[in-house]
Amino acid sequence: MFSAKVIATTVTLVAVLGLQSVFAGEADVLDLTDSDFSTRVAETETTLVMFYAPWCGHCKKLKPEYAKAAELLRGEDPPIALAKVDCTEGGKDTCGKFSVSGYPTLKIFKNGEVSQEYNGPREASGIAKYMKSIVGPASKDLLTLEAFEAFLKVQETSVVGFFQKESDLKGVFLKYAGSQRERLRFGHSSAQEVLDKQGETDAIYLFRAKQLSNKFEPDFVKFEGKTKDELSTFVKENFHGLAGVRTRDSINDFKNPLVVVYYAVDYVKNPKGTNYWRNRVLKVAKEFVGRVNFAISAKDDFQHELNEYGYDYVGDKPLVLARDAKNQKFIMKEEFSVENLQAFATDLEEGSLEPYVKSEPIPESNDAPVKVAVGKNFQEVVMDNGVDTLIEFYAPWCGHCKKLAPAYDELATKLKDEEVAIVKMDATANDVPPTFDVRGFPTLFWLPKNDKSSPQRYEGGREADDFLQYIAKHATSELKGWDRKGKAKKTEL
Repeated sequence: MFSAKVIATTVTLVAVLGLQSVFAGEADVLDLTDSDFSTRVAETETTLVMFYAPWCGHCKKLKPEYAKAAELLRGEDPPIALAKVDCTEGGKDTCGKFSVSGYPTLKIFKNGEVSQEYNGPREASGIAKYMKSIVGPASKDLLTLEAFEAFLKVQETSVVGFFQKESDLKGVFLKYAGSQRERLRFGHSSAQEVLDKQGETDAIYLFRAKQLSNKFEPDFVKFEGKTKDELSTFVKENFHGLAGVRTRDSINDFKNPLVVVYYAVDYVKNPKGTNYWRNRVLKVAKEFVGRVNFAISAKDDFQHELNEYGYDYVGDKPLVLARDAKNQKFIMKEEFSVENLQAFATDLEEGSLEPYVKSEPIPESNDAPVKVAVGKNFQEVVMDNGVDTLIEFYAPWCGHCKKLAPAYDELATKLKDEEVAIVKMDATANDVPPTFDVRGFPTLFWLPKNDKSSPQRYEGGREADDFLQYIAKHATSELKGWDRKGKAKKTEL
């Protein structure tokens, strides 16, 4: 049996190791105050500073990513420092000096002076990549074969130019690198040993990150064009390959129709396990090139997206979700397998899948003056109701929506005998059709009964009479109780 002393020592060691794991990145972040800010920031040519408040929710969310980024940047040449300043305690004067009015605020310092606002990614790899891109030249000069080989060992896809002498293609490469340095990684070489190994004297290649290597597509692709626009198109089409790793920063790179496979994607801690599933996705993706796009995503990074499909949890096997060219949503309900994924992608392409619609239950009774639309009855209640329609998209927690409710109810009561539908829909609990651009609450649209393909945003007043005057003017047929100016008609005795 183990002695109490041994057990206590083991527990202590585990606790210490756990703390080291938690705070490993934090040790790389400089914690600055008014007393040492100017001195410490000037010690490194390039420093990213996060001005924060301990109570700030966005700051709490950013801090672990910031710490990971600092760890990723450890040992960079030239060095890049990450620092933080608590604006509520020891850094009040510093935050005031740099006009910090919201949290977190990030600024890039060069040689101790503010260089620019940081508007880059907010997750670890994106922060590190962005900061590396602004240090030194846009493209790294690879002077030796060893430097070239080391450059390609990094877990990032890279664009590399091979040039024996000055050329038009080299000029295109350097211009493109300069315009994309914050997003992409560039290197170039004129070293003879590098040119001999690559077998090129005037060429540009895209090398995919080593961890993404697979048997379904080449590890590198050669650019065959001549212009900067052609190079831009080439990179966009080839950067992610058959099934790219879709992150929060690269989400806009992937276009519909798109099949996304969600699981525990982690190329740092579990590259083998990550590629186990990705290779199965690749096997299917190669059959749909140019017709359906594929990607993999870390389930923990896209929980908000999973929620949009009604999922709170993803198990050990991947979950497959998709969107078609019309941005309709689809779920592969069968267990993940190559055969099921193949069938799902085929059905998506052929348009034979039933779209998923996030929806509250259809109301048992919808007889109140204000009709209730949900995802499952939207077509019936709004689009196919045969009458002019005013619809409000609201959120239950929205104060402006609550203030509007009495006026909206009063309007609906007044118009209950007219050929006009007054409708509301909870836009947080139901899918809003893509033709309605809802960015805040409440948002209202007017739909004439004979043309509901182009909803008209309502921008008028929010009192019952304001709505009534608008509807009286725009109704397809004149209202029975009001003229076109919104004045009540006299009734015959």
